[in-house]
Amino acid sequence: MVKGKRVGIVGAGNVGSTIAYSLAMLGSCHEIILRDNKMEIAKGKALDMSQAAAAVRSHTVVSVAEKMSDLTDCDIVVITAGSPRLPGMSRDDLLMINAKITREVVEGIAKYSPNAIIIMVSNPLDVMTYVALRESGFERSRVIGMAGILDSARMAAFIQEKLGYGGGQIRASVMGGHGDDMVPLPRYSTVAGVPLSDLLREDEIEEIVQRTRKGGAEIVALLQTGSAYYAPAKSTAIMIEAILKDTKQIHPCAVYLDGEYGYYDVVSGVPVMLGANGVEKIIEITLDDSEKEMFANSCASVQTLIDTLNTNKFFEGV
Repeated sequence: MVKGKRVGIVGAGNVGSTIAYSLAMLGSCHEIILRDNKMEIAKGKALDMSQAAAAVRSHTVVSVAEKMSDLTDCDIVVITAGSPRLPGMSRDDLLMINAKITREVVEGIAKYSPNAIIIMVSNPLDVMTYVALRESGFERSRVIGMAGILDSARMAAFIQEKLGYGGGQIRASVMGGHGDDMVPLPRYSTVAGVPLSDLLREDEIEEIVQRTRKGGAEIVALLQTGSAYYAPAKSTAIMIEAILKDTKQIHPCAVYLDGEYGYYDVVSGVPVMLGANGVEKIIEITLDDSEKEMFANSCASVQTLIDTLNTNKFFEGV
C-alpha cells in the first residue's frame, strides 16, 4: 500500500486553518494534522474541515495532534505559530518572542518528523526561517520560508487594479526579505508576456512597488484586529502542492544563501525550483545595479536581525 502524504500545521489560527482548509478542498494529501495550544478550537476546526472535505468528496482527513509527539512522520510541516503582528507593531518587534516559539516547535519536528520539509510562515519570516534551519540541523533545501509568492501575488493584484484588465495573465516578481525592504522587480513583471513598462508609466509602476512593500501593513490597518491570512495561506498551499506533486515549478521563496547572489549565512527570497526534495535548485537571475542595491539593503535588514539574535546569545549551545 502506498503511504499517504501527511502535512502537519503548527498553529491553527487564521493562517494555519486556512492553509488546512485549502489543502483539504484540493485533496492534495491524505492527512492534515493541526497542532495548537487551543486544543478544543483546533478540534472543532478539524472536524468542520473534515466534513467540508466529505462534501466535496475529497479523501483528506483533518485531525489534531494533542502533543508534539503526535506530529509524526510528516512529509511537510508548516509553522504558523507565533505572536501575531498587531497595528503599530513592526515585524522586528516580534523577533525574540517568535524565535523562542520557533525553537521549541522545530525541536519537536526534528525529533518526530526528522525527514520533513519545513515551511516557515511566522514573522519576521526570513529570520524565523534562519532560526528553523539552525535549530533543526536540516539541510537548507528542507527549510523554506513562504513570502515571495505572497508578495508577488500582492504586486500582481495591484497591477491588475491599476490597469483595470489582465486578471490571470499577470506575472509579478518580488525578491528579497519579507518586509519593507523587499525588492519588487517590475523589469521581470509582465501581463500576458508584455513588459510592465510598455503598459504603465514609470510613476504608476513606482506607486505599485511602494504599495507592494506596504501590502501587509495596509491589511493590518484595515482589519485592526489581526493580519492577512487568505493570501498567505493560499501562497503556502501553492508551495505544498508543488512539493507533494514534485512539479519542479519555480517560485520565489525564502532560503538560506550560501554564495548565491554573492551572499552567505543569510536568508532571503529568491526564485527556486520546488520539488519532492524541497528546494531543488536556486535560480540566479541577472539584476541591474539598482536591483542589486535594493537586494543588498534587504539582505542587510535580515542580517541585522540575525545579529540581534547573536548579540542576545540565542544560538549558544546550538
